[in-house]
Amino acid sequence: MTVLRVADGKVSVEDSVDVPRAASGRELRDRYVEDVPALTFGLFHMRGSSFRLGPFEMLRFGAAKVTPHAVEWPIEGGVLARAPGGRFRIEATRGRLMASVDDYRPRLPLPLYRLTQLPIHHLFIRLHLLRVRGPEPSPGVAARSQERWRAAMVDLALCTVLTGVISKRPRVSLFLGIAAAYHVTCWSTSGRTLGGLVMRQRVVSLDGLRPTIGQSLVRLLALPVGWARGRAVHDEAAGTTVVKS
Repeated sequence: MTVLRVADGKVSVEDSVDVPRAASGRELRDRYVEDVPALTFGLFHMRGSSFRLGPFEMLRFGAAKVTPHAVEWPIEGGVLARAPGGRFRIEATRGRLMASVDDYRPRLPLPLYRLTQLPIHHLFIRLHLLRVRGPEPSPGVAARSQERWRAAMVDLALCTVLTGVISKRPRVSLFLGIAAAYHVTCWSTSGRTLGGLVMRQRVVSLDGLRPTIGQSLVRLLALPVGWARGRAVHDEAAGTTVVKS
């Protein structure tokens, strides 16, 4: 679940997922620091209390305040902040894991912030929260690998047919574009492709909700790696799983 509020140029954003277990504030702090480079392929990292892109301090936080089930950082500056103020907080409470940014002043104009920085923030935070949540308990009965392959073959055939209908000359670029649009649209709207309907399975987030567009894009980009390794690396990267329906 995501929430956005804007007042007097200050932004408040909230993302949350169901969590089956309690987490300590120390664990939440440490997992966030670990996940920054893990989820950004090493592009971003934490140095002290600074969120950095290489040598650039994108956000400067104050000292972390750790409580039994939460961690909170005051926002003090950085390239992405127009002025000091606000806070970033992660907490586990009443069966939910929630990350919130309150009274943050983005440097980007709000329309541009909504189109660029905000979607990236939502994707990163959602993937982080799902990693902390973990895959257990599963949101449903997992589909078997043979069933997943059969569904993939149905989808591959459909995309091949669509490519042939649109263009008489086979074009790899057209096929890839159709396949990408088809899978991202199906996963992020219903979780089901045609192959999923035939094999009675669907893609869901680890918390049982349908994947976001960002998760679907991550899953698609990591799919070739999963095929090459014979393991669902794409689901691990996107915080998703395939369940029977």
